[in-house]
Amino acid sequence: MRPAPTFLASLDDAVEVLLARVPGPLHVGAPLGLGKPHRLLNALYHRVAADPTRPLHLYTALSLDPPEPGEGLQARFLAPFVRRHFGDEFPRLAYVEALRRDALPAHVEVEEFYLQSGALLGSPAAQRRYTSLNYTHVARALAERGLNAIVQKVAREPGDAPPTRLSLSCNTDVTLDALDAVAARGLPRPLLIAEIDPSLPWLGGSAAVPTELFDVVVEPPGPHPQLFGLPRQPVADADYAIGFHASTLVRDGGTLQIGIGALADALSHALVLRHTDNATYRAVLRALGSPRADDPALAPFAVGLYGCSEMINEGFRRLVQVGVVGRKVVDDLAVMQRVEGGSADADDLARLARDGEYLHGAFYLGSPELYAWLRALPDAERRAIGMRRVSAINDLDGPEEPLKRLQRREARFFNTCMMATALGAATSDALDGGRVVSGVGGQYNFVAMAHAMPDARSILLLRAIRDSGGRTSSNVVWSYGHTTIPRHLRDVYVSEYGIADVRGKADEDCVIAMAAIADARFQAGLLAAAEANLKLRRGFTAPGRWADNTPEALRERLAPHRAAGALPDYPLGSDFTPVEQRLARALGWLKAHADHKLHIAVRAMTGAATDDFEALQRMQLDRPQGAQEWLQSRLLGLALRMTA
Repeated sequence: MRPAPTFLASLDDAVEVLLARVPGPLHVGAPLGLGKPHRLLNALYHRVAADPTRPLHLYTALSLDPPEPGEGLQARFLAPFVRRHFGDEFPRLAYVEALRRDALPAHVEVEEFYLQSGALLGSPAAQRRYTSLNYTHVARALAERGLNAIVQKVAREPGDAPPTRLSLSCNTDVTLDALDAVAARGLPRPLLIAEIDPSLPWLGGSAAVPTELFDVVVEPPGPHPQLFGLPRQPVADADYAIGFHASTLVRDGGTLQIGIGALADALSHALVLRHTDNATYRAVLRALGSPRADDPALAPFAVGLYGCSEMINEGFRRLVQVGVVGRKVVDDLAVMQRVEGGSADADDLARLARDGEYLHGAFYLGSPELYAWLRALPDAERRAIGMRRVSAINDLDGPEEPLKRLQRREARFFNTCMMATALGAATSDALDGGRVVSGVGGQYNFVAMAHAMPDARSILLLRAIRDSGGRTSSNVVWSYGHTTIPRHLRDVYVSEYGIADVRGKADEDCVIAMAAIADARFQAGLLAAAEANLKLRRGFTAPGRWADNTPEALRERLAPHRAAGALPDYPLGSDFTPVEQRLARALGWLKAHADHKLHIAVRAMTGAATDDFEALQRMQLDRPQGAQEWLQSRLLGLALRMTA
């Protein structure tokens, strides 16, 4: 039995213990996302940054940082929101600020395997020290680097004082796997320091560990900063079209994995509508021209889904609440064999109801509403959520493979990508020059797992076009200088214009399927490139229906359902107030028309003033001072009218 940990109340004291017990260079691991102890890491960074004799190598991922307000109208909108949403006391990570300024001390190195999307594209240090890893390989890489300390945020069990158990809560993903990987190499056990956060929801089961797992437990006094809440983004027409098309691929009684962002929110809303208002759900599918709009298999869920996803997010909260996610599994091969074979007896069914879990994840991250939901769950529902190691979630390998295959029947693994080639490769994490936008994470894991199970599918979601710098480009391209998923693992792609099932297809058939879900403006170029490269027969004629693949046609199809309230801007709830939601639409319109600045400015100055006084007041433009504020108020007024 391990000795009891040292309990401390001071973050600085915890740093002193770390420095005293770990001689020489520090090789410190910290969880991704919510489980990163910001205040402890800041205390360590500030101490080490001033002492070149103690080199620090920090290994982590997804270093969450609130958005910078920027300038102009964006700053007027974001600055008050950031203060309210994140709180004045939220500790920005000192090493992230240094990375942004390219100001890390020479003896400090930060190595991440997943970056906050787009946040560090301009950071030389972050780009140089990025490590491209599958999520399941992180623990092995940590051991190879000589990991000698792990710091992690944990939850305290209510009423347990002094604590005898702690919950890894939001991050069961890598810590235990890393300890095993270090032990397998015969290396000394890393020093483990836990920081208790009273706001972190308690989750038991496999997330609960004895306090003795840690060498030091620090419980600093308040005030405690808010948990990092991801602001929920509005769902556009293209996002909804993608989500509804994708939802037709989900089978009742199957397994679901989803990512994060507006596309995941749209998919979740579509599944909710399929279950709670099936007539409206089918009406939206008909408007989109889906060939499955009248498929009897798309009835409300009778059995429900089992959620098995590296990340538990906002969508899963809603899917659990309405009963879409509810198919339980147990970690007993014999019981699952009888359940799946239809021979389960009363004892098996009673155990499934009592001990079964319907949602497994390796980490969770979302809005304050998600965290409040987890904290308030009744015990029976909380027991149905099992936080697991990432090796258990993202992989089939190991002695539990037969059990996982039974549990994960008819799995549908949904992830997003930035671009896809006409031959079926996907670009999800980096630009063609090598600069990293985010990371591979678990995407490859789920693609490979889908190909390893006969009834599973990997579905990559992408918007057909992107607008940047006043230019519209296709996200379905002939080729690209970087790929995340190779073409030989192509499976299913979904854009706002439909579904391309390209698993096992010949190259010509893949090209035709991918061109069919591309924007009409770029189809001819794709087909010409395919013909020039001997991948398409001469004289191929695109079907006439492909010409309808335009944003204007899509907007017209969905407009009645938008007006009827079936497709709200924020289907899973919003972190913005009603006036901020109006402002977000208006600012989005201005951004989309940024390439016509002079024309927009003239329209704003010569048009009528807005009567949305509340919006002007929120932006502190109700009484403009000087020419610049007057112009800002007029631009905002025009955008508010155009998006009303």
